[in-house]
Amino acid sequence: MTTTSINYTPNKQGPLHGVRVLDMSRLVAGNVVSHVLADFGAEVIKLEAPGRGDDLRAWKVGGVPTYWKVYARNKKSITLDFRQPKGKELLLQLVRGSQILIENFIPGKLEAMGIGPDVLFKANPKLVIVRVSGWGQTGPFAHKPGFGTLVEAASGFAAMNGFIDRPPVLPPLALADMISGIYGASAAMIALRNVEINQGKGQIVDLSLFESIHSILGPEAANLQQNGVPTLRNGSRASNTAPRNVYACKDGKFVALSASMQSMAEKLFRLMGQPELIEDSRFKTNTDRVNNNDQIDAIVAQFIVKHTQADMLKMCDEAGVTIGPVFDASDLASNQYIDEREVLLNLPDPDMGQLPMHNIVPRLSGTPGVMRMPAPQLGEHNQEIYSGLGLDNKAIEELHSSGII
Repeated sequence: MTTTSINYTPNKQGPLHGVRVLDMSRLVAGNVVSHVLADFGAEVIKLEAPGRGDDLRAWKVGGVPTYWKVYARNKKSITLDFRQPKGKELLLQLVRGSQILIENFIPGKLEAMGIGPDVLFKANPKLVIVRVSGWGQTGPFAHKPGFGTLVEAASGFAAMNGFIDRPPVLPPLALADMISGIYGASAAMIALRNVEINQGKGQIVDLSLFESIHSILGPEAANLQQNGVPTLRNGSRASNTAPRNVYACKDGKFVALSASMQSMAEKLFRLMGQPELIEDSRFKTNTDRVNNNDQIDAIVAQFIVKHTQADMLKMCDEAGVTIGPVFDASDLASNQYIDEREVLLNLPDPDMGQLPMHNIVPRLSGTPGVMRMPAPQLGEHNQEIYSGLGLDNKAIEELHSSGII
């Protein structure tokens, strides 16, 4: 495991200190939005259902909610049933002192509960409302639930992923949610800057999972117009560059090669002891190599499989050929790059002793993010936040006994 261990520093401030975020979302996308903001010092308050909490708490590995521990770090938790009149009143009090609100209800649900944007803006005209949904707040699919799996399938991503002789492949993680979360965090800060710098009003960030993951497919629509057919599943190969693939080594390990740039392909051919391939009409340019991908791929594969992964990496490094190892989580757990770069950090945890998780991304030289506190227990900050609204201990206990918190 990574050797870098640090402690939380609750008194240290990040660059977003003073920004309060109310996170009413559940599961991944909304939590990634607030995760980014929290890492850089925003006070993120999770508004969770009494007795149940965010559904992300239920994603457990070996009985431990690892997803919650990672994506809820640096956040606070209060419980609140905002469907009750008193709960709605408390929510609007919190809204008045906040800059950003995140929600991921099906479009129209917030309005049906009497806390739609019109009500929220009346309480705080400068509020930035990040509305996360599968398909967007408008359009024929707005009413549909927005599970990432459905979006990843419909967006075109799955159709491009995998091998042509096998079914389309979904990503093995909540990719659409995570991409959306990163987009959402940047959009929230853009909207907040408009409020702060230009004395602007608050606004709605319409963040759809579909559009977020669809955007990373790049020029697919333009390629379809040019080629007349969509990009086919081609494994680890690329449709526009060659050679590029994952190759098996002599010891059963794998390497990933990207040698489509002309100078890189020529370096590879020389390393392989086949410089004649440079002038071979089948492989002379990238376009030629793409048109004859099966042939060049087989030639490269035959060369690489004669060498162990370590030998292949060493040879390519010395020759200046762009190749890298295929690692899994166990390889990365004890890796020089991970350790020296501090990509993973160990933080104290009551369930695991040491909790390894990713460092704050990206790294800012002047105003870095801060690991301030671990993921909260359900309702851990009720006393702090509600007393900040002027409620005394008796009032808070009455809210608890009535099920509002």
